[in-house]
Amino acid sequence: MKTPLLFSVMLAAFMLLSLTNTHTYNIGDIAHDFSLKNVNGETVSLSNYRDSKGVIVIFTCNHCPFAQLYEDRIIELHKKYAPLGYPVIAINPNSPLIIPEDSFEKMQERAADKKYPFAYLMDEEQTVYPKFGATRTPHVFVLDKNRVVRYIGSIDNNPEAPGPSTKRHVETAVNALLNGSAPPVLVTKSVGCTIKKAPPKPVQSASVGTSASDPGANEGSGQN
Repeated sequence: MKTPLLFSVMLAAFMLLSLTNTHTYNIGDIAHDFSLKNVNGETVSLSNYRDSKGVIVIFTCNHCPFAQLYEDRIIELHKKYAPLGYPVIAINPNSPLIIPEDSFEKMQERAADKKYPFAYLMDEEQTVYPKFGATRTPHVFVLDKNRVVRYIGSIDNNPEAPGPSTKRHVETAVNALLNGSAPPVLVTKSVGCTIKKAPPKPVQSASVGTSASDPGANEGSGQN
């Protein structure tokens, strides 16, 4: 009968669609824990900050000119708000296969040169930034004590230079949370460089009519 076959095809298509359309965080969502390697070699998890009032998660990197322009402002955010309970967690989401300057070794050098006072983590498997829905560097997510996402977007309205900003979005959001209020602006547009995703890994195909004992069984494996 054609009906069971059609149902099976539709079910398979629905399952594939469900897998490819992963949910990204919106305002009000709870961020899941993650564990990533810090530039000091230690593993840092979101759960390490359970005693803080919240966290300022910033996806940033070495090479992006916008990230470089915001670098000192990110440092100042941590220095200002970490003592108040809102430390910065910086995460590099880029693949060093695409941007060698964003390798872990280069991250260590950058953190040392600029004396980063915050954790600078590498999303090596690129599994964290898609969950947050980060698309650019820098891209900010302010979480409260319960790890609920309370603000998403840019640091301020001045991405061109570290001069005066008329709207300091992250500061306004954190100040509101510290005062027990909701941020007046929940979402702003992130301006920066697009996140560089690693190229897909080559798919290994099994050779037909060969066995492990065949000397040529693995020739050409891993090639597209």
